[in-house]
Amino acid sequence: QVQLEESGGGLVQAGGSLRLSCAVSGRTSSGFAMGWFRQAPGKEREFVAAVSRSGGNTYYADSVAGRFTISRDNAKNTVYLQMNSLKPEDTAVYYCAADGASWITSVLGEYDYWGQGTQVTVSS
Repeated sequence: QVQLEESGGGLVQAGGSLRLSCAVSGRTSSGFAMGWFRQAPGKEREFVAAVSRSGGNTYYADSVAGRFTISRDNAKNTVYLQMNSLKPEDTAVYYCAADGASWITSVLGEYDYWGQGTQVTVSS
């Protein structure tokens, strides 16, 4: 059974930074493309970023491109999301997800496993 556990969320002022981590257990993370999604109150869950199995390819939502960086350390079975220049509209619960396919995707339904989420709150 694959399990994902996010950490690193919290309260930060606008313009600040946070780094989220997602620990993968149950199987080696190198077998999955990984993604980050977020869900704000009253809104649908949306794609944030994805990284290929090797870490060589990444893909970002337009709203975070240039501010967020997704990366992974397969030796540690961990995926990261570095978030810089945070804005109040980035406030949401952030979810880590794993996709057994060999390509990366922004489609929520393509992901097989999900974490419980970590809250990120950006104050103005």
